[in-house]
Amino acid sequence: MSAVFELKNIKVSLNNKQKTELVKGVSFSVNAGECLGILGESGSGKSMSIKAAMGLLDKNFNVSGSAKFKGDELIGKNPEELRKLRGGKVGIVLQNPMTCFDPLYRIGNQISETFLAHNSWSSSEIRERSIAMLNKMQIRNPEEVLEKYPHQLSGGMLQRIMIGIATSMTPDLLIADEPTTAIDAITQFEILDEFIRIKNEHSVAMIFISHDLNAISKVADKIVVLNKGLVVDKGDFSHIINHAKDEYTKLLIEKRCDVMRKYRQVLEGGKNAKIRKSMCQFQK
Repeated sequence: MSAVFELKNIKVSLNNKQKTELVKGVSFSVNAGECLGILGESGSGKSMSIKAAMGLLDKNFNVSGSAKFKGDELIGKNPEELRKLRGGKVGIVLQNPMTCFDPLYRIGNQISETFLAHNSWSSSEIRERSIAMLNKMQIRNPEEVLEKYPHQLSGGMLQRIMIGIATSMTPDLLIADEPTTAIDAITQFEILDEFIRIKNEHSVAMIFISHDLNAISKVADKIVVLNKGLVVDKGDFSHIINHAKDEYTKLLIEKRCDVMRKYRQVLEGGKNAKIRKSMCQFQK
């Protein structure tokens, strides 16, 4: 099976005298109907690798290597061609929905603008599809929501709308960059379920970028771990948990285990305070 999206030896450096390297040769691939989780802390290079591939970095950065979407090389591609690709065959969901919507325009206008950029639908068809999309994303009173401004909606609702817009274009690749950051736990759970549904029902290739091991464990079929611009571990979730070789990866796992042990101690009301490390179990 050929990869829908493949990075080979992607490097990113600052366009300064020192040529400071930020991403130092990242390679991975993702197939149709598969979710690749990219795990790492802030500054690890996980988001920058994707931005480099999709032409989202400005002239302050130098990019080299290869990034192919369905066999088509993206590095060096015309910016206008990349713009048309983004939001069409490649859907992108960013981490802070409040900054992705223009506060001066109603939600309906902004959805319409995106739909018009990639389709030749009439205004009545756009409205019908907008309402259908909001219903699909379980947004109540969709007609009213279309008339609201971004500040009148919660972060969770805006995130759902972003996901809805991205998936309405029937993308072959969906990139989600920290999509559950700063969202309450219940909404996080619902959004993660939505990503799983989209992947399974439409056989979409998906990249899920996060620093949250728990979130990635729920949606990802395979995982790459980045640290200081390098891939330091990769494999399925079981491998990452049980056979990680990199010390940074082991630290991420241990931190998560500590949280789970403390949580169980609280639930048990202080009883059996000494909980064996083997009790730290993860399930997808």
